[in-house]
Amino acid sequence: MMLRQVAAGMLVYAGMIGLASAETLVERGEYLVRGPAGCGNCHTPIGPNGFVMEQELAGRLVEDIEPFTAYSANLTPAGPIAQWSDAELAKAIREGIRPDGSLIGPPMPFAMYKGLGDEDLNAIVAFLRTLPAVENEVPASTYRIPLPPAYGPPVESVTAPPRGVTVEYGAYLAGPVAHCMECHTPQGPQGPMLDTAAGQGGFEFHGPWGTSVSSNITPSDDGIAGWTDEELKAMITQGVRPGGAPMLPPMPYPFLAKTTAEDLDAIILYLRSLPPLPDPS
Repeated sequence: MMLRQVAAGMLVYAGMIGLASAETLVERGEYLVRGPAGCGNCHTPIGPNGFVMEQELAGRLVEDIEPFTAYSANLTPAGPIAQWSDAELAKAIREGIRPDGSLIGPPMPFAMYKGLGDEDLNAIVAFLRTLPAVENEVPASTYRIPLPPAYGPPVESVTAPPRGVTVEYGAYLAGPVAHCMECHTPQGPQGPMLDTAAGQGGFEFHGPWGTSVSSNITPSDDGIAGWTDEELKAMITQGVRPGGAPMLPPMPYPFLAKTTAEDLDAIILYLRSLPPLPDPS
């Protein structure tokens, strides 16, 4: 009897340790926002020396091209989201619809974000609520192209795949979370051609660095077939090609560098599973 009581006590104690060390909702949100989701890549102002972390997530000019001039929102409590409910903020992130019914335009990757799992979406919202307020007046974006009435039907609920080094979880990280596939897939009239050309690359980005073209990340000879996993990890987290040549922005290397080893392994496993495609002609 005494041994059974001791064993039961040890199980309870172990369970208490597990609960004490469990990841909180805010901690999960911080990991996603400051890590693989890389929200600051668009929402944090940039100065001569890189991201201005004193204004983290306070909004900035993201892109000024012929179709639009896009500014990212101030996501701190000094911005408009302070007046939104958690549900309204979650809907804006996942579906691109503000509480007043207006649509958030590109380059927010809604083709990806509509697949964010409920728990991760709630975690992101919870973390954003903890940010210090940063005063930063951000102009409204201007679109010289028609925006659709919506990016698809309303999203009621999404269950993310279980975490682990699996193709399914890697697809979730490379899609809804980090939106790798948004930038590394050719764009058609309705957005990224995910059904026919996922990962084929060829999408152009214009910025102070000039013009960069997203790489083919499918396991073809034009893509990543000749890269080792370690070389791929260096590309994702450091922006360094095999041989040491640097890669151009806007790949969010400072954020992807915070991705856990397990999540990196899952992403690479997924990329290796893609249909091999040649570079776009």
